[in-house]
Amino acid sequence: MLSLYSTDNQMSMGRFVICFVLLNLFYINKVSLVLGDIGTATSYNPPYTPTKCSGNRADQFPSGNLFVAVSEGLWDNGAACGRRYRLRCLSGNNRPCKEGTIDVRVVDYCTKRPCPSTIVLSSDAFAEISHSHNAKINIEYVQI
Repeated sequence: MLSLYSTDNQMSMGRFVICFVLLNLFYINKVSLVLGDIGTATSYNPPYTPTKCSGNRADQFPSGNLFVAVSEGLWDNGAACGRRYRLRCLSGNNRPCKEGTIDVRVVDYCTKRPCPSTIVLSSDAFAEISHSHNAKINIEYVQI
């Protein structure tokens, strides 16, 4: 009788461990960007050249035109050129956010003073994460 109880107990413990691991994996997947920074994003329209990073070179722009200009806080005296960020829309007026994340490349320094946001996205990049074209949105971003 004792061995039967021990076997049932071991099976229950095994199921518990499996459920615990699966739930943790699910939870970790849902909060993968929580370790990112919080900022704001706006958009800008063409012409996109010349840029502070690569001037008039057409090959500086990634496919899909998912690129950004960054504010002084991220610029790092030009070291930001070529950096990649994964970002997502968190909130804004009139519920502008689309689901998901995008990966963008830094190609420029925000030329407006003061810069209107932490990151200024190309119009194509902005359209990937926001329903509104002229909004200022709150974002979460992490360097990748």
